[in-house]
Amino acid sequence: MLRLLALTVCGGFLFGMSLTANAAEKIVITGSSTVAPLVAEIGKRFEEQNPDVRIDVQTGGSSRGINDARSGLANIGMASRSLKDEEKDLKGTAIARDGIGIILNAANMVRSLTDQQIVDIFLGKITDWSAVGGKAGPITVVNKADGRSTLELFLNHFKLKASDIKAQVIIGDNQQGIKTVAGNPNAIGYVSVGTAEFEAGQGTSVKLLSMNGIPATVENIQNGSFPLARPLTLVTKDEPSGVVRAFIDFAQSAAVHDLVKEQFFVPVLP
Repeated sequence: MLRLLALTVCGGFLFGMSLTANAAEKIVITGSSTVAPLVAEIGKRFEEQNPDVRIDVQTGGSSRGINDARSGLANIGMASRSLKDEEKDLKGTAIARDGIGIILNAANMVRSLTDQQIVDIFLGKITDWSAVGGKAGPITVVNKADGRSTLELFLNHFKLKASDIKAQVIIGDNQQGIKTVAGNPNAIGYVSVGTAEFEAGQGTSVKLLSMNGIPATVENIQNGSFPLARPLTLVTKDEPSGVVRAFIDFAQSAAVHDLVKEQFFVPVLP
């Protein structure tokens, strides 16, 4: 048997603990495309400290993560939201916080939209940018695919039904949304605030709009003022144990807060 060194947090301090693991033990983690890049980086660091463990991260949306964790197809599911009431049979652990922001192409003249204007755009009641102070041109609505928690949170916040949205483009993950809006001066979409803030900082042609007058920034997610925020959650079927417990403790610990911040998310403490 091989010895495994894992880290856990107690009272804000890291302590090492010895666990037993089989050779080349693999943890399969599936779900949210928002959470996946962060978990992949955490997984690399965990593997460095535990060379006999392999972390396999796969995307497919929060619904896949929930379903795979419940059915046993994955050791851990990833969800970019809290667990719902009907999912309380599962165990959820928040490892970071994120927000959802409205994005436009950086060349778009529009600087802000009211909640009602956003609703009317996504319902197809406003179809030209000139109606909201922009340059004349048909609005391209970019919406998230079913099964994505970003879609669910967007719908809940604006009190919309998925069937009522009039979208010209349907996308899956954040990168698809950013690429679509960056390539179309008339597009509007919504993605992870952290991802969009990072991409804009790298020169990608997108910008985040304020909500209720509050800028969509990681700082405002951290201080709790941004209205559309969410936890990034690791999900297991039962109370985790062994190497899975060690990984979840590690993912929630101060040992990876630098990775959380590099992904433009907000760390949480256990």
